[in-house]
Amino acid sequence: MQRRHFLGSAAATALAQQQPRPNILWVTCEDIGPEIGPYGDKYAVTPVLDKFARTALRYDNAWSTAPVCAPARTTIISGMYPPSLGAEHMRSEVSLPPVARMYPQYLRDAGYYCSNNVKTDYNLVEPGKVWDDSSNKAHWRNRAAGQPFFSIFNFVSTHESQIRRRPHTLKHDPKEARIPAYHPDTPEVRHDWAQYYDNITTMDGQTGKVLSELEQDGLAQDTIVFFYGDHGSGMPRSKRWPYNSGLRVPLLVSVPEKFRHLAPPGYRDGGHTDRLVGFVDLAPTLLSIAGMNTPAHMQGYAFMGANTAPEQPYVYGFRGRMDERVDMVRTVRDKRYVYIRNYMPHRIYGQHIGYMFETPTTAVWQKMYKEGKLNESQRIFWEKKPAEELYDLDNDRDEVHNLAAKPEYRSRVARMRKAQEDLAVKIRDVGFLPEGEIHERAKGSTPYEMGHDAAKYPQAKIMAAAALAADTKPESIGKIKANFADKDGAVRYWAAQGVLAREAAGLEAARKEIEAALADTSPYVRAIAAEALGRFGSEQDRQKAIPVLLDVANGEKHGAYAPVLALNALNYFQERGPVPADVIARIPVLDPKSPRRAQEYPRRLVQTILNEAK
Repeated sequence: MQRRHFLGSAAATALAQQQPRPNILWVTCEDIGPEIGPYGDKYAVTPVLDKFARTALRYDNAWSTAPVCAPARTTIISGMYPPSLGAEHMRSEVSLPPVARMYPQYLRDAGYYCSNNVKTDYNLVEPGKVWDDSSNKAHWRNRAAGQPFFSIFNFVSTHESQIRRRPHTLKHDPKEARIPAYHPDTPEVRHDWAQYYDNITTMDGQTGKVLSELEQDGLAQDTIVFFYGDHGSGMPRSKRWPYNSGLRVPLLVSVPEKFRHLAPPGYRDGGHTDRLVGFVDLAPTLLSIAGMNTPAHMQGYAFMGANTAPEQPYVYGFRGRMDERVDMVRTVRDKRYVYIRNYMPHRIYGQHIGYMFETPTTAVWQKMYKEGKLNESQRIFWEKKPAEELYDLDNDRDEVHNLAAKPEYRSRVARMRKAQEDLAVKIRDVGFLPEGEIHERAKGSTPYEMGHDAAKYPQAKIMAAAALAADTKPESIGKIKANFADKDGAVRYWAAQGVLAREAAGLEAARKEIEAALADTSPYVRAIAAEALGRFGSEQDRQKAIPVLLDVANGEKHGAYAPVLALNALNYFQERGPVPADVIARIPVLDPKSPRRAQEYPRRLVQTILNEAK
């Protein structure tokens, strides 16, 4: 890793007074992949972006890091991977370590006026004043005379929620929409894709308004402009999933002539680059443009500006808890291949997330799966995951042909698996802990600091237990059983997950350990052990598991995060028939002291259980 220094507040301000620096404008939008004209999409109608791209550099391999908004924005604002901060899970609330601040704070110290119009939506608690103005009135026009600015305008017109907004008169012909291989070709799916493209056209016009204001103010020749999306499209299997379809974003960067010395290597108007860049690189890049080096705690690499770093061989992504559903996925991409590590392969791709099911495509897609009307590529989303996946983007743009098990790709899988594990070790990825344990082990400090304390977080053995649990090999069960005796609760948690992943065969091989784990000191271990027993044992086993889950679901006793595991388990019990009404009536109260966002997800699960019991 390159040696890094950072100019302090006084030095940064002095620098600002010594030399002119560019204004920086970010025009961002939500939930779109590169489905715009500058990326060769003939179905898209984006005249503003088409014109803008003629004087910009197009990044062909830009990745969001997270396939959903809050973790993606957490990456951007911090310049750090959320799994290193304990902030990977959707709508979590954690604090930055004392050593770190959010990038606008560094820019403001250096004399920049920083405005955000308007979305924040971080998984982080803001460490003091971050923006000069963050509101729907925020604008560079509110800065002091002569002050350089950094401004964001974020458009929600392309958000997932706008795909399903009805009534809507389509402007794009649904017959002309390209349907990816994983979606069924139905009128509902075609309508949603067409409406998605309609929304992109609306956003294109909004972008034009901001760029026109920049021209009107005579600032176009003094401003570096970025356009990008916050993650892949809002259509199901893109948003929330760390495939290329969920992580690849459009990124266009325009650098005026007077600041071409800050432009990326090889910059030319209307050009493109295959450099791999991720959202973790955006904060270091901003600081580099402003003449500052990357703070030591930031984990990305500047891709333009005075302190441009060498290109890295991989970009990385992740998936944690998505709303009310628990999962853990890590992703690595080079310029051709995407590698995916599923640490919970027993959880199907398409777990029921209430918000996702509001999109008509999701509902009709699942209905057709249940009716047996899907082909092999379309069925994948509704079934369990393999432990590893590998896709060749040159020959499989929709990522439906998994190459991971093919002998000729063994060495590539091994290299990319090692890259994933190396990054986890380097950044001290704390996502290998149950979510509640992240907070419990970090009491008195922050998850980031806890992750760097070997006594509180023995990462190597926890990662090894997770890998063992996820490999799904029957011959691993002996080592998994041994992990139930470990003194660390996270190791025992992964042992229980390993049995659960092997279903009835796992339970048969480790029944003694699972039954003992029902009394484990960790509620997270108890919840997973009870799920394994209740789903894959007898009716008597199920009756034995239910009281354990009802106890773990008690928010006043166990906080907000253990109940999510317990309520998920009760919901999965319904695969064998509705949970009895008397059991539902005994689901205990939730924790009113938990963060507001954390309370939302147990409530959703209770409602799902009630709906499916009808």
